[in-house]
Amino acid sequence: MVAPKKGKNASAQSKPGRSLALILIAIVALTGGMFASGHTTPRLGIDLAGGTSITLRAVPEAGQESAINKTNMDTAVDIMNRRVNGLGVSEAEVQTQGDRNIIVNIPKGTNSAEARKQVGTTAKLYFRPVLATELSGANATGTPSASETGGASDKATDKATDKATDKATDKATDGDKATDGDKASGTPSDSASASATSQGRAASDALKADPSPSVTSSDGASPSPSASASGDDATAKLQQQYAALDCTDKNARAKAGDGAKPGEQTVACGQNSQGQWQKYILGAAAVDGTEVDEAEAVYNTQTAAGWTVTMKFTDKGSKKFADITGKLAQNQSPQNQFAIVLDNEVVSDPYVSQALTGGNAEISGNFDQEEAQGLANVLSYGALPLTFKEDSVTTVTAALGGEQLHAGLIAGAIGLALVVLYLLFYYRGLSFIAVCSLLVSAGLTYVIMALLGPTIGFALNLPAVCGAIVAIGITADSFIVYFERVRDEIREGRTLRPAVERAWPRARRTILVSDFVSFLAAAVLFVVTVGKVQGFAFTLGLTTLLDVVVVFLFTKPLLTLMARRKFFSSGHKWSGLDPKALGAKPPLRRTRRPSRPAAGPVDPKEA
Repeated sequence: MVAPKKGKNASAQSKPGRSLALILIAIVALTGGMFASGHTTPRLGIDLAGGTSITLRAVPEAGQESAINKTNMDTAVDIMNRRVNGLGVSEAEVQTQGDRNIIVNIPKGTNSAEARKQVGTTAKLYFRPVLATELSGANATGTPSASETGGASDKATDKATDKATDKATDKATDGDKATDGDKASGTPSDSASASATSQGRAASDALKADPSPSVTSSDGASPSPSASASGDDATAKLQQQYAALDCTDKNARAKAGDGAKPGEQTVACGQNSQGQWQKYILGAAAVDGTEVDEAEAVYNTQTAAGWTVTMKFTDKGSKKFADITGKLAQNQSPQNQFAIVLDNEVVSDPYVSQALTGGNAEISGNFDQEEAQGLANVLSYGALPLTFKEDSVTTVTAALGGEQLHAGLIAGAIGLALVVLYLLFYYRGLSFIAVCSLLVSAGLTYVIMALLGPTIGFALNLPAVCGAIVAIGITADSFIVYFERVRDEIREGRTLRPAVERAWPRARRTILVSDFVSFLAAAVLFVVTVGKVQGFAFTLGLTTLLDVVVVFLFTKPLLTLMARRKFFSSGHKWSGLDPKALGAKPPLRRTRRPSRPAAGPVDPKEA
């Protein structure tokens, strides 16, 4: 006799322990990772955990009413989505409402406050030369020198020029160049009583000596080279704004520079490294924020700057940046500084001692990690095409969602109990394998959801819970397909062990086709929908993939092992595999038939 070849089926039948060991190792590793990460429960969405709902209204700028259109609104929604996702805020919903409103739902989380700050930020970034600057409001006890007002950052230089501020500081403190308290000279005034006069004279001189008259602004127009070019009235108005500006007043800060065009001189506010508010007169924009190619928050270990934001300019932006820094380097403080202005607020005002030609720059301003990442995130994902105002901010409680979750879990428990009762009644002993498989699938789903929270920002919401409940039926369906294939083989007269192996190829194809259709539906639903429905689609797709893993690595190997047990192999009436109860045919037996005589002529007598 020729011994049968040991194929894949024979190998799988003889060593099912390998598959069970593999899935056991995976469960232990995932569970260990869950506890090691400290996230032992899935993150909850806004409907279960509560959060903040913000209504933003698009506000047209002067003469730009037509800018509020569907294209710009959709673009704004896309940018806001990328901003909050860049911060790791999960399940944030951003969608339009009507023609000019956007609703942003932000669940409670580590960065939800920063997300609220950024969703409506226009993020208009400009690099402007500093014409004059001084402490503002209660901080201004006298006329400060440029050396006393280092600005929002004393270090925001090209990576290759870390020592660029030393010479500028020397210039700022050179007493020989003082001219009666002039801020541009860098020498403090002699007394507080003379401060008002000297401040006004300093601002006037600065307006008449714009340090970058030949720099082209971001919109392509040449900026106003001096106060005389724009008229004495404009000069006087800007001086009055500067003198009256109190940057310690929140409302005054919000209105500073409001309505100023990129090619115009303006006033602005900013905080220095000591947290004190300063006011500025700034020249026309020399570089636009759209000319920043990418930005990243990094921790600078080589200096005391701490968290900084590194920027890489486009080719056009690099040329402009080198041009403006080259011109500023020839001036005295504070007119050797340029201000990085984000939404009319100075976030940094570094000194320049030479042209920065590398195409890279670094913003430092005593940022903490969250502030640096937030600024880099805004710069990376670009400016909103429209200006938005907060119409309302509402705190969403989790009470209603908690009640719905409680009801949903009860419904899920009832459904699971009915499935188990059906399995016990119909499959009897086989229900042990089905229930164990359901428990393994549920455990893997829970652990993976808990790990996906900090990893990709997945948050469990009510539709996602519904998806998990629906998955119970999908998983149970796979077990039923396999069990029925095995029972069909037994009805054909085969014993249990070969029936388990012969039934597997056909059951495997059916299970894979069924799960593929389910996963395809989940994938399409995830792509074409937004918001909470995506949670349902994601959970449905995840549990469908886990169903394949559990059936292949747990259910089939476990049934192979159980088939070796006498309780199942003997066809016990409570095993669910009793041949008599299944109406099995008797084993097929071949019988030898007597050979027929050869054909030939028939004798008439015998006939």
